[in-house]
Amino acid sequence: MSTKPAGRRSTLPAWRLFFPLAALHAAISAPLTLAAFYHGLSLGLLASPAAHGRELLFGFALAVIAGYLLGPLPRRWLLGLVALWLAARGGGLLWPEALPVLLADGLFAALLAWRVVPRFLAAKKWRNRMLSPLLGVLCLLAVATLVGRLARHDPLPPALMHHAVLWLVLLMAFMGGRVLAPAINGHLMASRRQAGAGIQPRLEGGLILLLGVTPLLAPWPSTASLAAPPMAAAGLVVMWRLGRWRPWTLAERPDLLGLLLGYTWLGIGLLLAARTLWLGQPLGGVIHAFTVGALGTLASGIMLRQAILRAKGRPEREPLLLPLALLFAVAAVLRLVAFPAGAAWLPLLWASALAWSLAWLLTAWRLLVWSRRVPSRPGI
Repeated sequence: MSTKPAGRRSTLPAWRLFFPLAALHAAISAPLTLAAFYHGLSLGLLASPAAHGRELLFGFALAVIAGYLLGPLPRRWLLGLVALWLAARGGGLLWPEALPVLLADGLFAALLAWRVVPRFLAAKKWRNRMLSPLLGVLCLLAVATLVGRLARHDPLPPALMHHAVLWLVLLMAFMGGRVLAPAINGHLMASRRQAGAGIQPRLEGGLILLLGVTPLLAPWPSTASLAAPPMAAAGLVVMWRLGRWRPWTLAERPDLLGLLLGYTWLGIGLLLAARTLWLGQPLGGVIHAFTVGALGTLASGIMLRQAILRAKGRPEREPLLLPLALLFAVAAVLRLVAFPAGAAWLPLLWASALAWSLAWLLTAWRLLVWSRRVPSRPGI
């Protein structure tokens, strides 16, 4: 007879549901968005660039955050959160202003904040405590933007969308470093008996300060030019940090090279955005360096890495991790050059969307494969 408490037996790790759902959502939403924008398909949740941006930030990204940070939950809790998320995504396609859909969307974000925000308040280091307000801001923005949809206006005006994306950039810079640094250190100690650069706390602290300023300045026309110097500095810090991780020593670790490529997209995006703001131009398409290149690569790599480790596997033996990073790079480059390319803009957009969708379909498949290999112990 098992001696484990009933409550422990009834838990289920959030990643096992939210990670595959997030991957499938990302794969489906890109082609549906283009079909809605340019081919007359009626989909309320993706009917405008603002709606598309909100769905990427507060549908897909929040699902990834939920899977990564919620941990094991009682089954009823987890299934309830998943049901709210699915109701908001599915219902929003047909009835984006329906009150039950809005309530489901808002309640999911509020409950996610309630579960994860207090967790980091007790951290000893200010760099770790920073996660609480950052996650709180993202969840608060998710709820606040529903008011615009209820009022039948664009749910996410461009300035507010850029504001949210830049907070997400800070989250990716922090969490990406916290995944990469120990993984690289472990590899170097095992293969070369050498210690790596680690977290690099001074660089991490500098990044937090620089990236904490840019969302307050960059989205607003009156202060946008003031954001260019700290944004450029943050991009250079990201590149310097990457160099100190010595990627040339990781030839045997394609999984880590893929994550480093995603982190590189953060640096590229920050430098491109700084140049754009310095020239007095709107951020516009430049943010896709963050949302396609960085978010796609880092999210897929971290999701798969967690699934593989929970299954007692070795991430370096997963054959798709580096090809996935390259697919996201192709999607990002095609999206960045689409509109400057002139008459070929629509085929390039579709090529970008298909590369993105293929990468996420492959991610969902591998997540399901690895999930089936996880030992059937509670909380895994």
